[in-house]
Amino acid sequence: MRVKVKVIPSAKETRIEVFGDGIKVYLTEPALRGRANKKLIEVLADYYNTKKYNVTLVKGQAQREKVIEIREAD
Repeated sequence: MRVKVKVIPSAKETRIEVFGDGIKVYLTEPALRGRANKKLIEVLADYYNTKKYNVTLVKGQAQREKVIEIREAD
């Protein structure tokens, strides 16, 4: 399944909000050297109760709006 994600880096706390056809993820990590993307994958893997290798960043590597693919758990 593919999910539209809006990322807010350097937030006070890590949390997820569901809105419309996507989700908004607030991350405490800054958007430096891929740290926010790495944390995003960890948070989404936990949220969808799957392993990190089942969560892939498809589009938006350097943007706040991203498309994430979540594969079925093995």
